[in-house]
Amino acid sequence: MSERATPFYCPYCADEDLRPSEEGHGSWECRGCTRVFTLKYVGLKARA
Repeated sequence: MSERATPFYCPYCADEDLRPSEEGHGSWECRGCTRVFTLKYVGLKARA
């Protein structure tokens, strides 16, 4: 899967100024708090 999941805000400071990071696939950097974080899609949970 080549599509990128796009976050709408930083999970640490809630700033919306995010850019893809050069740290690797799924990594994003926040320009507000200078943190770099990774998003990973795990999958869908089966209903009981």
